[in-house]
Amino acid sequence: MVCRCSDRLTWVSVSVSRLSEWYRSDLGRKQVRYFMASVVATLVSFAVYVVSYGPLRLGSAVQCNILSTAVGAVPSYFLNRSWAWGKSGRSHFLKEIVPFWALAFVGLGASLVSVNWAEHQAKAAHLSHAMVTFATSMAMLGAFVVVWIGKFIVFEKLVFIDHTHRRSR
Repeated sequence: MVCRCSDRLTWVSVSVSRLSEWYRSDLGRKQVRYFMASVVATLVSFAVYVVSYGPLRLGSAVQCNILSTAVGAVPSYFLNRSWAWGKSGRSHFLKEIVPFWALAFVGLGASLVSVNWAEHQAKAAHLSHAMVTFATSMAMLGAFVVVWIGKFIVFEKLVFIDHTHRRSR
């Protein structure tokens, strides 16, 4: 089948149009902002992990993962709450803070399992500390990416919802 250049341009034009339409929607903006907030929080966690486990050697991979996840959760909460979901004012303890931290612990659990496994495998292979740091940091990053999708759904449907809008119905 021969594809003409105009066919490709039409396809690109339609795709760009759909992408633009999606981004202009509330959900599209939320998804992009959630992704960007997650990237910032993950970069913070990643940097804390690499420095604390790598050159500083503050503890095991698991201990440094706990530290880095706790540090990264702070910007994650505030960026997601205020920027991605547009919430302002005081946080509701039971409806926002508790569920957020519960999900942070789910992410921590997933990353702990993967980091512990990666550290064990890398040390069993007698890799250098730099390579163990690399392997465990990639395991941590992989676990965070997997958890991102589930967290978005929970944030959207349960945590950062507009409770005042629901009451007015």
